[in-house]
Amino acid sequence: MSQSLQKLIVALTYPPALSLCLIVLALGLLLLRRHRGAVATFAMAMAWSAVWSIPMASDWLRGRVEQRYPPVEEASLPRADAIVVLGGGMRYGWLDRPDVRAEDLENSRLAAGARAWLAHRAPIVILSGGGENGGEGSNGSEARMMATAIERLGIPSSALVLEERSHNTRDNARYTAQILSRREARSVLLVTSSLHMPRAMEQFRSEGIDAIAVSVPERARRITWKQRWFPSRSALWRSGRAFKEMGGLLMVRIQN
Repeated sequence: MSQSLQKLIVALTYPPALSLCLIVLALGLLLLRRHRGAVATFAMAMAWSAVWSIPMASDWLRGRVEQRYPPVEEASLPRADAIVVLGGGMRYGWLDRPDVRAEDLENSRLAAGARAWLAHRAPIVILSGGGENGGEGSNGSEARMMATAIERLGIPSSALVLEERSHNTRDNARYTAQILSRREARSVLLVTSSLHMPRAMEQFRSEGIDAIAVSVPERARRITWKQRWFPSRSALWRSGRAFKEMGGLLMVRIQN
């Protein structure tokens, strides 16, 4: 499958993008005097984005993906050759806290990796994430930002290995496999979000890596009726991420 087609499929996973395509189709049907078809297609376009902007619907959708690899206590994990933490953004708001601890950060991939290392599950932590400009050794690489942050959680620089070339999950797996090969290592504790984990596991195992999932939850706290049922941009974005992971997982399986 071509890269252009893959990018198009990924773009359409965001509900408003598909809704816009359906609206264009509805206009075409209207020009062809297919009024019933135009109305039905337009209604479908509006309903698609409306449904997935409801927080409870978004949570249900994400739960279908996340349930495959639920979070576990790091201390209960088996020993491995390395802990691999996949990048997921270069902003770490908790760095401004004066006495931050890994135990306090339930939704942080770096904290989950730190807890696993502190529990003596593996001797090294591989931080996988490239920079916007690409290239190994990029000063702006995500891996370097991750290193700065995880050291704050008590992990010494001597235990860190930076993988700075990757730009997507397939790269994460490919370049991590190269690092492991040079170290004659094979088993890893793979740390990423529970939503991203199914696709990450497929990619890492396709590279011959014996990966054990260490899922990090991305829970949204919803207490009031409004928080559960009132449509929001945040819920729409979270739904789009779930569809993106579903589409990405399908592409991985087709390619493999």
